[in-house]
Amino acid sequence: MDITLEQPASARLITMDERELAVRATLRYAAADPLAVHVDFPPEASLDGEDVSWTFARSLLEEGLGRPAGTGDVRLWPCGEARTVLELHSPSGMALLRFDTPVLRRFLLRTHAVVAPGREDIGAAVERGLDALFGTV
Repeated sequence: MDITLEQPASARLITMDERELAVRATLRYAAADPLAVHVDFPPEASLDGEDVSWTFARSLLEEGLGRPAGTGDVRLWPCGEARTVLELHSPSGMALLRFDTPVLRRFLLRTHAVVAPGREDIGAAVERGLDALFGTV
């Protein structure tokens, strides 16, 4: 069964001059891609006026709720007990977003109800990834 979860979330974009701007986001999880979570931003949140979607490991989200996690383009860490920072790196620059931790935790628990950790069908995910990369060769 192909189940997709979507959960609206409010974030605070922390600017270089340490101002905070409200940003809407949508947290998304698809059972068809069970190892990943997605954070979607509307056009007004991007530099080029286009929708933006970031995809990263569900396990990274889980780890980042409790301690600093990530070493690449996506990093997460707790900011006190009630907030979590999501740091995103792209060729265009870097963005720091602060989310309420309970919102992220609730989303993560909802994903676990769809596909329990350790029960992901990795073979199907790898097959889809290879098909996307190589097409029908």
